Amino acid sequence: MTIARKLQHYIETEGIDYDTVPHHRTATTSQTAEAAHVPGNRLAKSVVVHHEMGYVLAVVPATHRVELSTLQDVMNRRLGLASEEEVSTLFSDCEIGAVPPIGSAYGVPVILDESLDKANDVYFEGGDHRTLVHMSGTSFRNLTRDAQVARFSHPG
Repeated sequence: MTIARKLQHYIETEGIDYDTVPHHRTATTSQTAEAAHVPGNRLAKSVVVHHEMGYVLAVVPATHRVELSTLQDVMNRRLGLASEEEVSTLFSDCEIGAVPPIGSAYGVPVILDESLDKANDVYFEGGDHRTLVHMSGTSFRNLTRDAQVARFSHPG
């Protein structure tokens, strides 16, 4: 697999320039950053959460952890982590743990941690554990233009 079909179609339809960074298969985002030789604070990690009305993609740097209680306060909703089955259904062309942060390609709203909002360039999983997508921060912000931006993570 390279990048997921839905993601690739969406990025190309939006006219966004990007490149891919291949790396050996990894199990964690910190391993991915190391294997691909990219800064962890520029590697966007997606966490799928659910609430009574549906799902949302919480996007944070690989060097951070989502503070679920803070995210609940920001969204004013009770949240839980989506199950692997739910994630597989929503992101059917992606491997578990390699969900891209471009929720609009999948009809899933995004909430973006403010620590990623000003990055000069951004890397993220393209749907598998062997390929990163790389684009300018401006392009990333264009693809996540409908995202709510807030602080809901901490380093760690």
